[in-house]
Amino acid sequence: MASKLTAEDKRWRAESDARTLIEAESIKNDSARKRAAITAAKTIIKEKEKEVKAVKKIIQPTRKTKNRR
Repeated sequence: MASKLTAEDKRWRAESDARTLIEAESIKNDSARKRAAITAAKTIIKEKEKEVKAVKKIIQPTRKTKNRR
């Protein structure tokens, strides 16, 4: 169970979120950085798709074919 955030934790999180939003705007306004970020995101998607495929192999029961005569 998650513990409640202290006032100090909330202040730190708000400041961190503000820095994140400022950085995101900087990236959006810099076309080269934005293109590079999009390319990186596509690579991340491919990696995650491989992970999902591997996990599906683990959780899906294997299908065994019966010998039919």
